[in-house]
Amino acid sequence: MICSSDSIGDMFVRLRNAHSAGHTLVEMPHSKLKGEVSRILKKEGFISDYVIEGGVQKKLRIYLKYGKGNEPAIRGLKRISKPGLRRYVSVDKIPKVLSGFGIAILSTSSGMMTDKEARNRKIGGEVLGSVW
Repeated sequence: MICSSDSIGDMFVRLRNAHSAGHTLVEMPHSKLKGEVSRILKKEGFISDYVIEGGVQKKLRIYLKYGKGNEPAIRGLKRISKPGLRRYVSVDKIPKVLSGFGIAILSTSSGMMTDKEARNRKIGGEVLGSVW
């Protein structure tokens, strides 16, 4: 098992690699943060489903989604806030990903949410990454 201080960065790399290899399933160690990111990805239609399995050492299984012509639903992932350089934004500085066609994932005082939800609730937070 690889121990990484950047669990979201590791998750994004695993998703990117699985899509490029044409896999339909990705497994990784579970954390609450990864579970919340998976919840947002499913709600926004980027993955088909996710499952948390196991007892003490939980595993997160993410089922990838493909469209017409075996085109992946996730075209790109970018880690924005990193452990060495955190990126916090106020509500008026929340980035729009591809003019609204993608999403930015934020960690706020009210929990994890997309850029659209944060703008509607008028709260800022840490921009973890973007997905399109």
